[in-house]
Amino acid sequence: MSGTFKALQASEGANGFEQRIVERSIDDLPAGDVLIRVSHSSINYKDALSAFGNKGVTRSYPHTPGIDAVGVVESSSDPAVRIGDQVIVMGYDLGMNTAGGYGQYIRVPAAWVIRKPESLSPEDAMVFGTAGFTAAMSVDTLLQVGISPDQGPVLVTGATGGVGIIAVWLLHNQGFEVVAATGKADQHALLKSVGASSCVSRESLLENANRPMNKPQWAAAVDTVGGDVLGNVLKSIRYGGSVACCGMVAGPNFTTSVFPFILRGVNLLGVDSVELPLDVKQDIWNLLGGKWLFDGFATFKQQVSRTVDLAQLPEALEAVHNGRHVGRYVVKVS
Repeated sequence: MSGTFKALQASEGANGFEQRIVERSIDDLPAGDVLIRVSHSSINYKDALSAFGNKGVTRSYPHTPGIDAVGVVESSSDPAVRIGDQVIVMGYDLGMNTAGGYGQYIRVPAAWVIRKPESLSPEDAMVFGTAGFTAAMSVDTLLQVGISPDQGPVLVTGATGGVGIIAVWLLHNQGFEVVAATGKADQHALLKSVGASSCVSRESLLENANRPMNKPQWAAAVDTVGGDVLGNVLKSIRYGGSVACCGMVAGPNFTTSVFPFILRGVNLLGVDSVELPLDVKQDIWNLLGGKWLFDGFATFKQQVSRTVDLAQLPEALEAVHNGRHVGRYVVKVS
C-alpha cells in the first residue's frame, strides 16, 4: 500500500528540538508484518522525552514519537492478524526508534499487536494506554504477592500523573484505602473524587530521610517517582508489605539500606510494561476491558483525560515534559 499521511515529527533545529506536523509516505515506514491505520494515541512521559531529544529514548532524528497506538489493520502478512481487526500496539520499540503512534499509519511486527477488547472504544483504550497498563500491572503485581484491603492503606506516589491517577482509581475500586501523594496541592479534590481516601505532599515522603527506618505506615505502595522518594517510602512499609516500582520521574537512583528487607520483610517489585510477552499484555488489557472496567469509568474518563489533535500535540507534549499536566492526554490522530 502506498500513499501519504500526516505525522508529528520531532527534529533538532537551531534552537533545540522542535515538533511539527509533516506529510510522510507509507513507503518510508519501517518493514513489518502489519500496517495499521491509527485512530488514537496518548501522551506518556517517555513520549515527551523522545519529542524533546532524549537520546536515551530515541537514538536518531527526525523521528515520530508515540509509544501507544490503537487502530485498524489495513494489511497483514500474518494470518493471526486479519485486515479489519481493531488492535492496540504499545511498548517494544514503538515510538522509541520505530515510527510511533503520532502518525496516521504505523507498520510493526505481528508479535507487537494486541487485540483491542470490544468493551473499550479506541478513545477508552488510550485513556488507559501505557500509563493505565502500567498502573494495572502494578496493582496486579501487588495482588499476586497477597496484598489485600484488610492489611491497611496503600500509598500511590506521583498520583496526579497518568500511571498514578489510574492506580488510585483501580485500587479504590478493589476496596483498598488509598493514600495519594502529589506535589500538586491544588489537585487533592480531584484525587479524592477518583478514590483517594487522603492526600499527602511529596515533601512529606522525604521526611526523616536520614533514619535507617521510619514508622510503618502503608501496607503497600505503587511508586511512579523513584529517586529519594522510593528510598524513603521503603522505610515506611509495614511488615511483609510490598512496593511496586514502575517510574523514575525523580531520578533513576535511590539510596536505602537492607533494614526494610531483613527487619520487616519488605518486597521491592519491579514493573515493566515494555518487553512483556504478548500474551501477558493481552491478559492485562482483557482485565482493563473486563472485570477492571468498573462502574463509573465514563465519569472517571471525563475527570482525568483531555483529548487533543495533532495540531495541539506539541503544546501538550511540552506540558508533560515540564510536569504541568494532570491525568491523561488522549491524542486523536485520524
